[in-house]
Amino acid sequence: MRDRAILETLYSTGIRRMEVIHLNLYDIDSDRGTLMVRQGKGKKDRVVPVGERALRWMIKYRDEVRPELAMPDDDGTLFLTNLGEAFTRNRMTQSVRDYVNAADIGKSGSCHLFRHTMATLMLENGADIRFIQAMLGHANVSTTQIYTQVSIRQLKEIHTATHPARMARTDTSLAAETAKKADNND
Repeated sequence: MRDRAILETLYSTGIRRMEVIHLNLYDIDSDRGTLMVRQGKGKKDRVVPVGERALRWMIKYRDEVRPELAMPDDDGTLFLTNLGEAFTRNRMTQSVRDYVNAADIGKSGSCHLFRHTMATLMLENGADIRFIQAMLGHANVSTTQIYTQVSIRQLKEIHTATHPARMARTDTSLAAETAKKADNND
């Protein structure tokens, strides 16, 4: 349940690995559907929206599993290892990588794969790059532009649907079909 909550959080918010590791219990605002990312890259705080599914998994983990993992000297870190400690970078990376490999999606990667996927899909679905920039916590939009390259699949679909050469082929096909029908009617 904890691992599912982590994966859902990564995918829903696009936050960085260390930002997930540093999430605290009080960083979840379930009423507003947001997470407070404290001291992200560049030591900046930001609030990011979190999807309903990810929020449900986080709350389920927080309420049902985390109390069993927490130690008496609990500091409020949201995601705890089986030993009741905060994740290390390497442990978080390996845990997520294991799930990516098990999914056999044809890609390798770890936490950053979820970040990139979230940003790319939001861009493909019409999100303004400035909103993606804010979610990712980028200081400069040029970083976001490089980071969220439009997929070649979408580019190919748009090209096929809108390029003038394709339009001409369609018009030619219609003209030929019309001419053939006219010949058959004579």
